[in-house]
Amino acid sequence: MTTERRPDRAGLSVRTRITAAVALLVTVALAGAGLIVYWVENRAVTDAVQREVEQELDEFVALQRTGDFTSVQDLLEGFLKRNVPDDDELLVGWIGDGRLVQFPKDSLVQDPAFLEAVAPLVVDGGTTYLDTDRGDVRITAQPVTQGSQRGALLVATFLAEDRDELLQTMRTYALVAALSAVLVTGTAAWVSGRLLRPLRTLRVAAEATSATDLSRRLPERGNDDITALTRTVNGMLDRLEHAFAGQRQFLDDAGHELRTPLTVLRGHLELLDVGSPQEVAETRTLLLDEVDRMARLVGDLIMLAKSDRPDFLSPGPTDPSALLASVLSKASALGRRDWVLEASPDLPTEVVVDGQRITQALLALADNAVKHTVPGGRIAIGAAVVGPLLRCWIHDDGAGVAPEDRERIFGRFGRAAVPPGDEGFGLGLSIVGAIAQAHGGAAYVDPHRAGPGARFVLDVPVVLPAALPVDAPDGAAAPKGAPWPTS
Repeated sequence: MTTERRPDRAGLSVRTRITAAVALLVTVALAGAGLIVYWVENRAVTDAVQREVEQELDEFVALQRTGDFTSVQDLLEGFLKRNVPDDDELLVGWIGDGRLVQFPKDSLVQDPAFLEAVAPLVVDGGTTYLDTDRGDVRITAQPVTQGSQRGALLVATFLAEDRDELLQTMRTYALVAALSAVLVTGTAAWVSGRLLRPLRTLRVAAEATSATDLSRRLPERGNDDITALTRTVNGMLDRLEHAFAGQRQFLDDAGHELRTPLTVLRGHLELLDVGSPQEVAETRTLLLDEVDRMARLVGDLIMLAKSDRPDFLSPGPTDPSALLASVLSKASALGRRDWVLEASPDLPTEVVVDGQRITQALLALADNAVKHTVPGGRIAIGAAVVGPLLRCWIHDDGAGVAPEDRERIFGRFGRAAVPPGDEGFGLGLSIVGAIAQAHGGAAYVDPHRAGPGARFVLDVPVVLPAALPVDAPDGAAAPKGAPWPTS
């Protein structure tokens, strides 16, 4: 089955999207702020005009109450003489016969539309708006009656000037806002480019990384989230490089180990005299022995490959005392040795481990001890609970392990001193280490053990069966927070 590579997705870069998003947000925020400012200031202009008009009307009413004027015309003319309107105001006196008195002089009062608009106001009062060539005009009337005489004070306010000032202010705001938006957008593009630069470097490094070159690393600068991501990627590359190096070494070692029996098979088959029954029989026996060795090697390799799978372990409640007794019984058939059981008296009745895998590991350690001891030598098999660990060990009185070999012998095809007659491949201890690691533990040679021989230790975390979840079938799943993973 072939997998087609998906084409690169065409689209805007993350930097462009961030910049566009910031530009949009800033534009919307500044535009919204401008609308709010315009609305507030427009209300302020309207309120200011209203206060000015009310001030004029209050002064007119106060003058009327003095009683110093005998006619409406005298009242209106006296008010116009005493008051100086603002630049945007026009004061007009309407006398009952339709005559107009104005200050200052303005052509607005000659406009028929003005006369038509104020006609209803001189009787009832109120406010109206008139659209002229000079903009909107607000007209407010204050009727006045004195005897049979009637009239009104008209206050006309030209709104265009105030509104022009507001519009000028808003144009200035728009210019400043536009410059601010450009500055913020440019800053966002620059900052996002600097922040995303490690990601671009990460992408380039990922594109350049292959199975043949895992040596590239990213520079780590700063102490932010992207730096943490960079450290994580570098750690991943370290693990991948180590895994690929181990895989290549494993394949090289496996090929080297398989080359010898294959060479033996080929050499004997090429030299075989098929006409000699005795030679055929001898060659057959020798070749079958080499095939068995190859089968053991392949079986060990398959075992190591399975140790990384989730279903490698099947943990469940196990009696450690019974497990040790079973291992001792099976190990006693490996060789004529003085087998001793060193079970701790305070072992629990049940722990949660994969009993079959632990048995396999202990038997491999026992077989290794038999190879490095002489007949009649002492081999002790023991176990104890140390904190959250089940510690099992195999202690022999052989030659021991040199300090420089204590870690190497647990590697694949790693061997120290090879005793005579040992036809192993150096995979037994690596299988023990794989079983320990699958439980979340470790296998090692005890460096603090005094006396002759070597003490091989297998530490695996354990939990009590009561800690397993109720829905775990047959104890096949570890409880949440359990110290050992299933793979």
